[in-house]
Amino acid sequence: MHTDSQPTVPSDLALLGLMQLVSPALPIGAFAWSQGLESAFELGWVRNEEELGEWLEGVLEDGLSRCELPVLCRLHNCWAKGDSRGLAYWNDWLHASRETAELSDEGTRLGLALLRLLTSLKLEPQADQLPEEPDYVTVFAWTAFQRQVPVRHSMLGFVWGWLENQLAVACKAMPLGHTAAQRLNEQLRPKLVAAVESALSLPDQQMGPMLPGLALGSAQHETQYSRLFRS
Repeated sequence: MHTDSQPTVPSDLALLGLMQLVSPALPIGAFAWSQGLESAFELGWVRNEEELGEWLEGVLEDGLSRCELPVLCRLHNCWAKGDSRGLAYWNDWLHASRETAELSDEGTRLGLALLRLLTSLKLEPQADQLPEEPDYVTVFAWTAFQRQVPVRHSMLGFVWGWLENQLAVACKAMPLGHTAAQRLNEQLRPKLVAAVESALSLPDQQMGPMLPGLALGSAQHETQYSRLFRS
């Protein structure tokens, strides 16, 4: 589903721009959210490295490959075509798919934080181009498009950033050793590629996350007595 208006292989400058966009050092506060993972630790659903790998693989296959990744692909194409109706539709679709207040707040706050950063770098889109309350995925797609990062590589970068953040959460809250985190990185890298492949060919009618466990964990995290991450 990549567009004809951009190359399928990123230039060196585009690749560096993508690396900046997915860097843990990007000051948008992504490190402050656990996406239900902290509750999974607290509730005993995830207790060790093996169970964490299973949890992450499940979220990837039943969540990102059916929600954020295919929507990122569609939003990237909408930005390329100047399709404001499509942008509004898929941005609203993302908001509707967030199953808890915590997940909804994360998408909105990270989107606004990335916009503030882009404004400080004099890179922000015009206000009339943006949907109302742009989700993080929407702003990410715009930034990747503007930096001429092809759709597929934009999706790979996005899902890599997600995995890095989830492993950082585990290192803080599980706790998971850094060597174990790298083992999981190595184990899940092929799964990231498979998730992008699946998302690229997923029809609209099959989209939508199927993660009741994550939704329950995220909902309980909002009232968890002691926590490191935001709700």
